[in-house]
Amino acid sequence: MVTYSDSGVDIDIEEIAVHKIASKLKSTLKNRDVITESGHFASLIRLGDKGIAMSTDGVGSKVLIAELMNKYDTVGIDCIAMVVNDLLCVGAEPIALVDYLAVENLDPDLACEIANGLAKGAHISKTAIVGGETASLPDVVNNFDLAATGIGIVDLDGIITGEAIEDGDILIGLKSSGIHSNGLSLARKVLLENFKLDDMVPGTENTVGEELLRPTEIYVKPIVDLLKTDFNIKGLAHITGGGFNNLKRLNENVGFELDNLPQPHPIFKLIHRQNVSLKEMYRVFNMGIGFVVIVSEMECEDVLDHLKGYSTPYKIGKVNLNRGKIIVNAFNNETVEY
Repeated sequence: MVTYSDSGVDIDIEEIAVHKIASKLKSTLKNRDVITESGHFASLIRLGDKGIAMSTDGVGSKVLIAELMNKYDTVGIDCIAMVVNDLLCVGAEPIALVDYLAVENLDPDLACEIANGLAKGAHISKTAIVGGETASLPDVVNNFDLAATGIGIVDLDGIITGEAIEDGDILIGLKSSGIHSNGLSLARKVLLENFKLDDMVPGTENTVGEELLRPTEIYVKPIVDLLKTDFNIKGLAHITGGGFNNLKRLNENVGFELDNLPQPHPIFKLIHRQNVSLKEMYRVFNMGIGFVVIVSEMECEDVLDHLKGYSTPYKIGKVNLNRGKIIVNAFNNETVEY
């Protein structure tokens, strides 16, 4: 079986590295009034009667697909999406970003294409790109890399951390647009060893390259509008690299049972057929669900009805007391556990 680590990305080692970095930086938290420490999707600092949320992320190895396709006008959308979707997870409304574009050799036309995607992502998310940095690093960067840092704002009584999650709560999933901007190292390894970028993906009208480059869904509109209602939203999770293990960031005292997931996009099934186990698939990819909202069973149907006006929501599972464990009923009815 082919694993993520075979493609050069070891999630377990990354967790160890992040823990070591965070432990060295923890002493800096006392310099300001920090509300949430590292480990969540975004961090919060108290500023008067508001919480200022911050998050940073990049496009990752999806930039290599853009290079192979010679199409650079969508990776900016991915960059914005990866940041603003994380900010939402603490109940914050994203308001502004700065971007960082590192290039091997600066090409004004390439930069313009990337900027078109950044602008589109910012318009979708209703955020302002207030600055940034472009660096020419011929001895460091191969072609280009793109990242951004964003801030959001939330009332102190509107902060959502996941602490309120309890047994019996319901998980509502919002549909992803596809592979998003995670797990591309594994996807590239297994797909590009067996297919060409212009080969068709079975079950779609798109090529392998088009499916891999499809922009990440931006969930700002449905989630921000949901947060303005009177519903008691207990948890919010952006399903990125690490798949449904991202749910563990919300509350380590509970478990999650995902027993009603929709069929994943054809691109995921194609990857799975290249000798990638189901457990690895659900550990690495979003598998068709890009964002999760957790509410009480009593409010579930009303929240579903509300979200139907914005996106495609699914009642995908529930919270249980199986502490720290995630159980997934995969698309072929096989059960996988984490």
